[in-house]
This record gives sequence, structure tokens and C-alpha cells, in this order.
Amino acid sequence: MQEIIKNFVVIHVDAPGMEEGAPAFPLGYQYPSLDQLADMIPCILQYVNFTSIIGIGVGAGAYVLARYSLSHPNTVEGLVLINIDPNAKGWMDWAAHKLTGLTSSISEMIMGHLFSTEELSKNTEMVQQQRDILSHATNLPNIQLYWSSYNSRRDLSLERGGDISFKCPVMLVVGDQAPHEDAVVECNSKLDPTQTSFLKMADSGGQPQLTQPGKLTEAFKYFVQGMGYMASSCMTRLSRSRTASLSSAASGDGNRSRSRTLSQSSEAGAPPPPAPTMEVSC
Repeated sequence: MQEIIKNFVVIHVDAPGMEEGAPAFPLGYQYPSLDQLADMIPCILQYVNFTSIIGIGVGAGAYVLARYSLSHPNTVEGLVLINIDPNAKGWMDWAAHKLTGLTSSISEMIMGHLFSTEELSKNTEMVQQQRDILSHATNLPNIQLYWSSYNSRRDLSLERGGDISFKCPVMLVVGDQAPHEDAVVECNSKLDPTQTSFLKMADSGGQPQLTQPGKLTEAFKYFVQGMGYMASSCMTRLSRSRTASLSSAASGDGNRSRSRTLSQSSEAGAPPPPAPTMEVSC
């Protein structure tokens, strides 16, 4: 990411109580809904004096950024949504979740949310590391509250060609055979194909940003180039072969950003000032 972060200001936002070493909330604490978390983003942007962002979200963070983008489209230039599930839980899902909660610990349920069945059965090093983190997490009660909010999320009600849709370029990312594969495929079917790039990553499991960081970084670089940023950056052969399908979909709304970026970079040979980016992860 070094080449990318030279061109952007990166802000990482933790959900309340999710930061490392966070103390447990008091008994009876009412954790915010995902909609309420999305409503907090304007205060963050005002505090850091950002007028627009390129949002990168994973899991619940992807949902939060998607919800924010739908209500504040003029402040979002692009979205990278990893493992997003835009649907509310149905009655069958809710019943299955309740039954699982009776027989499994919160840590086991979260592991099943993060990793594929194959990864869990192989007990990969990454799975072992995550299990160790959860077993020693002092804020596990907070994580359980966040987990409950995620499972109580509302349907985003996305509709291709309808009034509820993203107004910016979107890159959807999911690993092949990941727990969220079907949800991301369904989300892709509801979005404008001229504005949406769908990247299904082979051999990446449930957390492609961790298992295939190099490939995902190249795809992200190509995505922002389609928006007019990093115009002078050269693409690797890997990115050209792996992400060629992103080009037409990612460049739909790039004219405004592209002209601004090129004019900035040509002034006295100075590089363009950093553009704001936000990451929300789960």
C-alpha cells in the first residue's frame, strides 16, 4: 500500500469499543445500531475537515459505509465493499442464529462469520491467530454487542435502476467459497453494472484483504485510477491480467476527479495534495 498511501490521507475508524485494549462497556449499555453508526460518520468528517471520501469497509464496516453513502451520496467518491451483506436477516436466518447461539460461544460464531468452512477445518495459521485474539480479548462483551447490532441490521433495499442505489463507483470484493459469497453476488445483481466492479478472489478464503493483500491492493489501485487518481502510476502485469474486467465499470464517473487530479499534478511539477480516504473494518 506504500505507493497508494503516498497519494491519500488514510483514516481508520473503529466502531465504539472495538479498539485494541478497549474496556468493557457497563452492564446494560445500549450499543448503537449500524444505522446509528453510519450517522456518526458526518461528525468524523467534520472533525478531520474532509469534504469527500473513498470508503473501504469490511463486513459490518462495509454495511455502515454503504448506509452512509446512500444518505450522503455527495460526500462519497467511491466505495470498496468487502464481504458486504446488504440484506436483513430473515426469519429462518434469525431462528438459525438463535439456535447456534444456544450451542456455540460468541467466539465460535464470529469465527464462522470470518472464515470459510475449509479454513476452519484446516485450522490455518490465520484462524489460529484470530482464535487467540478472541480468547484474550478484554472487550469481548463489546464485540458481542457489536455482533448483535450487525445481526439486527436493516435491509439496504438496493434496487438496480431504482431510487435506492449508489451514486458512485463501487468495487465489491469477496473470496471464492467465502461465507459471504452468495450475499455479495446478490448485492452485485442489484447494482448498476456500469458503476460496479465485482472481484471474486480465488484461494483467498473469508478474509481476502489478509490472505491476498497484494492482489487486492493492485485491484484497488486500478479502481482509483479509473476515478482519475494516481494517473502516473504504472500497473503491474498481475493487475492487468487479474483486474482487467474492472476498467470500464470503475471509470464511469471519473471525469470530474480526473481533470482535477491532472491539473493539480501539472502545476510546477508538484504532486497533487492527498485526497481523503476512510476505512471502516470489522
